[in-house]
Amino acid sequence: MFKRFAPVRMLALLAGLLLATACTATGSNEPAPYTEGTEYVTIDGPAQRDSSAGKVEVVEIFSYGCIHCAHFAPIADQMRKQLPAGVVFKLVPAAFNDEWVPYARAYYAAEKLGVVDQTHLALFKAKFDDHYPISTLDELADFYASHGVKRDDFMRIATSDEVTEQIRKDAALVQKWQVDGTPTIVVDGKYRSANVKTLDQLSALTIWLAKRELAGK
Repeated sequence: MFKRFAPVRMLALLAGLLLATACTATGSNEPAPYTEGTEYVTIDGPAQRDSSAGKVEVVEIFSYGCIHCAHFAPIADQMRKQLPAGVVFKLVPAAFNDEWVPYARAYYAAEKLGVVDQTHLALFKAKFDDHYPISTLDELADFYASHGVKRDDFMRIATSDEVTEQIRKDAALVQKWQVDGTPTIVVDGKYRSANVKTLDQLSALTIWLAKRELAGK
């Protein structure tokens, strides 16, 4: 259902950048609604992206180049609003191949410019619903310029060494999490979504895992 990529592409990208998915949800006597090894897996040697000040961290690995992520984006937006206090939601742009690197650069430029909330759903709509040509960094710059971002500022940040290094770090962590498709959810660096049947199930699984992890802290 979701976009998959071979791990070898991830290794190639890493080299190139170095150079230039509670018990509060179910009662103690009720069976868990999701099964480890089926809908989600436990990550070996768990690792969070950052400390998140002691909060449970929910990460969506996505790409603006992924139509399944476009379909999940409005669902994820509603899911984020249903997460309890003590849980933080973050986006990590996957750069599984050369074609997806500009999207990762664009996300981090938008984040630093403070326009992600205004442009995240809009970019998916422009690309997949309106069929606007958004593939290259120049085309992405045009999109953000149409939303009030100074083109020069966008390009300067998107191509900066800082963004390049962040993408490299993300790629290493995504590889450690053994993510091979998008959208994928990782909860607290411990649990990764696996064989979910629908995007709505992915959302429900995320909320269940987050509440369970929060109850354990």
